[in-house]
This record gives sequence, C-alpha cells and structure tokens, in this order.
Amino acid sequence: MLVLIAGAGRTGAQLAKLLLTQGYDVKLIDSRKDILARVHKELPTEVILEGDSIDGSLLEAAGICDAQVLAACTTSDEVNLALCFYAREKYHIIRTIARVNNPRNAWLFDKKFHVDVALNQAEILAKLIEEEMSMGDMMTLMKLRRGNYSFVEEKIPPAASAIGLAIKDLGLPDHCVIAAIIRKGEVMIPRGITTFLEGDEVLAITDTDGKAKLATLFAGELPKPPEV
Repeated sequence: MLVLIAGAGRTGAQLAKLLLTQGYDVKLIDSRKDILARVHKELPTEVILEGDSIDGSLLEAAGICDAQVLAACTTSDEVNLALCFYAREKYHIIRTIARVNNPRNAWLFDKKFHVDVALNQAEILAKLIEEEMSMGDMMTLMKLRRGNYSFVEEKIPPAASAIGLAIKDLGLPDHCVIAAIIRKGEVMIPRGITTFLEGDEVLAITDTDGKAKLATLFAGELPKPPEV
C-alpha cells in the first residue's frame, strides 16, 4: 500500500517512520529547506520529495495515481483541505486524513472537502486530559478505533463495590469487555462467573461509558478525614 504524506514536520515525519517500519510504501513531501535537512537524516532519501504539496506534477511524481491513502499533515488548514479535495476529485484516492491545526477550523473538515478522518490535535489532547482526570486510578494503555475505544487497566482497591461480584452481575454496558485479570502475578482469562478480589489488576476494552462504569465499580473506600 502506498501512503502519500504532505508535510514533513514532526507529525508527518513520525508517521512516515512508523509506516515504513510496518512495511508500507511511503512518500513524504515538503518544501521547507530546514525541515528537509532534518528528515533526510531520519528517513531514506527515496522516500522524500521536495516541492509544493499542492503541485499536481509533484503529486503525480510521488505516485498519487497509485496511492491508497493521503495524509495531509501540513501546518496550513487551507492546504490540508485543498489536498483532500483535490486528491479525491481528480485522483479518486480511497482514503484521506487531514490534520486540523486551528480548532476553530475543525467544522470545515468533513465530507464536503472529502476529508474522511480529521485529526484535531487540540481536541484529542483535551479529551485525553479530561478522561484521565475523571477516571481516578484507571490507566489508559491504548486508544483504539480513532479514540472511541480504549484498552484500560486498573487495580481493585480495598472496599471496591466490585469485590465479590461475578462479572455477569456487574451490569456492564455492551461495549465494555473484561479482557483479563492479573491475580497474584498470574493471568486469568475471565468468564461470566469469575468474581473480583481485592488487588486484582483488571484489563478491559471499553468505550467512554464503560470506563465511567468501571471507575464507579472499582472505586475504593475513601480515606476518613483526620479527627480534629
């Protein structure tokens, strides 16, 4: 699969590195001399093309006619939108992904500009911080499916309401699955009749509602305030 990346800044360069390690064919376009000098030290020369990312002849030289994915990662929202629109309209590229630099422009990144996936970094970071603030001791290990689902881990503290309850009796939402329990260093594959014990480390795949439910079930007894 050929992935065409416009913008060789930190986001584009890191994406190119990741895709190359996974065996994808990658082309990275940028016109900034200082940025190109850096990425030439980090990436194979044949991956990098110098020039304007909205130059049709350069895009064709990069292989846009055969590319399956375009990732518009430039620092200009206008360029990212134009790239997605142009790539779909003229070259019928299958998948377009665009970086949103200014959150105020996020509303523009939709189907009318042929943006399949819009990555609003400010919004993603804000949501992650909000989730981590509200989930107590629960740790998010990995985001799945564009952030809708997470792989989370939490250790069950004393007096948690889930202690002694079977998984089937927890009333978990449909989109919340207990994947494994680590008990005394041993990994257990949970079943519906499996009950939780104090100190269990629980691994779950869940959406936002499921995380909130788990946080409630795994909440421990709050420490008593000191006597005056």
